Amino acid sequence: MSAPDPALVPVLDVHPYAARAAFAALVAHAVPGLERVEPSTGTYERLVSTPGGPRLLRAVFDRDRMSVAIATAGSGRPPADITPAEVATVQLRVRRWLDLETDLGAVAAHLGGDPVLGPLVAANPTLRILGTFDGFEATVMTVLGQHVSLRAAQTFAGRLAARWGAVDALSDLREFPTAATLSEVDPAELQTTVGVTGQRARTIVALAREVADGLEIAPESDRREVRRRLLALPGVGPWTVDYVAMRALRDADAFPHGDLVLRQALALPTQREVLARSLDWAPWRAYAAIHLWHHAAYAKHL
Repeated sequence: MSAPDPALVPVLDVHPYAARAAFAALVAHAVPGLERVEPSTGTYERLVSTPGGPRLLRAVFDRDRMSVAIATAGSGRPPADITPAEVATVQLRVRRWLDLETDLGAVAAHLGGDPVLGPLVAANPTLRILGTFDGFEATVMTVLGQHVSLRAAQTFAGRLAARWGAVDALSDLREFPTAATLSEVDPAELQTTVGVTGQRARTIVALAREVADGLEIAPESDRREVRRRLLALPGVGPWTVDYVAMRALRDADAFPHGDLVLRQALALPTQREVLARSLDWAPWRAYAAIHLWHHAAYAKHL
């Protein structure tokens, strides 16, 4: 057994876990400047806020196991300077990010008999839904991904972070811009800087103002209230809200039935038919979606 790395403060070790599948999704969605992925080593890094300030999170995905630590190398702060409160905060947020509280046995029992999902669940019994470290970030990212390719959404998010995100000089990564910061941005400037449409820019600023005014997008939030307030914003529709509900609200039954990849994976021509097909999967429709997405899109990154 190799000696522990003194530059890492261990946070969590998970086994079994569908690590390769999770890493494939991270590779597919990674935003330059915000996240760093290294496919050759299965390593993922990003900044995570703690009571002591932002810390560099390093996760290593290795087949059916993954480990998470706070990286301190080059930070000027020895591991002993990372407080127990910071470790506890990161551990809680990582558990939510990795979806470790869900009973996958119940998911398999409900979806396993389905002719389409059954084989997918059997092939990836430990597949979970990657959540988010920040609900506002996840919602902005979802808005940026409306009606564009995944690569375009990554490019837009990278530009947004480069312009308004605070840089951490020690890791050379950026924190995602806060709602308070983006609430003060002129939509015209955001449109020009990021390259999105005027409508999309106005949606992001309106969202930022709503969150700055008290809307909390988190697992403990009132889901109905979050949905209501998001749908009231210009440019936010059911697909956006359902996707946010999956990742940021941890709603196990959220299902973005308007998603093109889901429609293609199910070989169904209309959103209405996709929605009707999904009713048999309630109350675990979010897990049906992640299995279909992984099979149809993320697996190519393995």
